[in-house]
Amino acid sequence: MKYIATQNPGDASQLFISEGDVPSPSANDVLIRVHAAGINRPDILQRQGFYPPPADASPILGLEVAGEIIACGESVKRWQVGDKVCALVNGGGYAEYAVAPETQCLPIPEHFSYTEAAALPETFFTVWHNLFQRAQLKPGEILLIHGGTSGIGTSAIQLARVFGVSVVATAGSVEKCRAIENLDAIAINYREQDFVAVIKELTAGQGVNVILDMVGGDYVQRNFSAAAKEGRIVNIAFLNGSKVNIDLMPLMLKRLTLTGSTLRAQSAESKACIAKELEEQVWPLFNSKKIKPIIDSIFPFTEVINAHERMESNQHIGKIILTVNTPL
Repeated sequence: MKYIATQNPGDASQLFISEGDVPSPSANDVLIRVHAAGINRPDILQRQGFYPPPADASPILGLEVAGEIIACGESVKRWQVGDKVCALVNGGGYAEYAVAPETQCLPIPEHFSYTEAAALPETFFTVWHNLFQRAQLKPGEILLIHGGTSGIGTSAIQLARVFGVSVVATAGSVEKCRAIENLDAIAINYREQDFVAVIKELTAGQGVNVILDMVGGDYVQRNFSAAAKEGRIVNIAFLNGSKVNIDLMPLMLKRLTLTGSTLRAQSAESKACIAKELEEQVWPLFNSKKIKPIIDSIFPFTEVINAHERMESNQHIGKIILTVNTPL
């Protein structure tokens, strides 16, 4: 099969197409003929040498795919050859064929293309786990999202709104703020406004209940100021750095919860739990067209360098997708 390899840790120019053996599914895995794969920030970090895969995972980039099952391990019960699925993979998504645990596969929602389905697993697993499992986001609360037009951000806005949560999101341009408003959220242009001051004005000084932060850096301290009493702050990335000097006193005075997670390092059991809840509570929303993934751009397999450069430009709104095999 063909797959995307990296010569050395570095910029996107290190990516190239290589050839290797088709992976074999273990007893509880399925083998997927990949039609599309999602591009995610962890892929960038892995390419740069900062996010190595677990010892038992494929070293090939890519954490989410959509395609058709062509083989099943001997212990697989739910899926059959020919089933069309999207899947959270532990690695190996940038390839013509990828292996996925049976429990990390989900049916492709009704009327979804492979490119749309490839935008779901990594993103919605991350949003669901961090907002609804870790932060216990509830109807009637106020959520602040930093990075509101990323794949994570656009998905989190839609999911929060459909569950009755008010959303405020930050972005760095007029175009991005307009995209946030089109998703029925309040936008803050962080280049022109102080999000802490805006939040205090919007909430009459009370603050927001939950903050989803992928920025880090000086936002860590500022999030303490923007949070309401008993607020929950979840960090899922640190684009501005993970090492900061902070005053923890507001954490005590407001009784805040500061937490965070990465998805890849979690157990198979944890991921299976997330998948089950997604299928029960979120997949019906796709089928009823109440929410949908926002797709920024689609690149063919041969243009993976351009796809990574698009993500690193920070100009995208929504998901970036890589097409692999053309459906038969």
